[in-house]
Amino acid sequence: VEAKQCQLKDPMDLLNSGQVVKICAPMVRYSKLAFRTLVRKYSCDLCYTPMIVAADFVRSAKARESEFTTNKGDHPLIVQFAAKEAQVLCDAARIICPFADGIDLNCGCPQRWAMAEGYGACLINKPELVQDMVRHVRNQIDNPRFSVSIKIRIHEDLKRTVDLCQKAEATGVSWITVHGRSVEERHQPVHYDAIKIIKQSLSIPVVANGDIKTLKDAENVHHLTGADGIMVARGLLANPAMFAGYEETPLKCIQDWVDIALEHGTPFTCFHHHLMYMMERITSKQEKKVFNVLSSTSAVLDYLNDHYGV
Repeated sequence: VEAKQCQLKDPMDLLNSGQVVKICAPMVRYSKLAFRTLVRKYSCDLCYTPMIVAADFVRSAKARESEFTTNKGDHPLIVQFAAKEAQVLCDAARIICPFADGIDLNCGCPQRWAMAEGYGACLINKPELVQDMVRHVRNQIDNPRFSVSIKIRIHEDLKRTVDLCQKAEATGVSWITVHGRSVEERHQPVHYDAIKIIKQSLSIPVVANGDIKTLKDAENVHHLTGADGIMVARGLLANPAMFAGYEETPLKCIQDWVDIALEHGTPFTCFHHHLMYMMERITSKQEKKVFNVLSSTSAVLDYLNDHYGV
């Protein structure tokens, strides 16, 4: 399979290149450095970190060490923050600025704890606060190449979403990622028509997100919405080689994950969970029963060697 990865390293150049930008979503526990390293080998153009609570990140060195690791090859990289105060988001952006290409404000997380804290998807109902946060970061970060983006869900009344996006655009947001579901919707079909309307209402890049499982899906959603980028979460967990055109995880990718995870000292649970996702489509029910209860790295390595020659 011909793996085509865009060589541009600046997210704004990527999103304005006319090519569909292939993006790894911010995923709690999963889109950490080792996994980002893996998907970048398989034609992923741009990666996000998992969501980090900005207030904790600013306050605690321990939080910074556990939440964020990177290296030279880990670019272009967007760090996603949960925040509800402009100055806290700025302080977090200032700390991260030397190590990343931009920050993203999470305005889409529908989890109850996040909404209760004033984070995530409840921000789509506070366009002025979103504007304020974007404006502050824009004013306080000296680097003009440093991007400030937002990731949102849609309202039942799409006019409100368009209004939010246009206000964010007027304040200098770099691009907007749209998950095409409302806060209440979980497994309902994604409203790609809504993403298309949002794209047509803005002059900045728009990234489409939601239910994209294969490279074919990504191409279809691009045609349906006109989006400049396609962001994938679960589809990449199940098949990290998806953007390179593989229908299911190739053994080479599993081998790469083992090598990368061991090199990065990935904790066992995370190492094992990724493999469970990757092997979902290529293992029988019986094999899953055995593989999913293995409890040490050496047991997993023996199993992979015995069954797959990995």
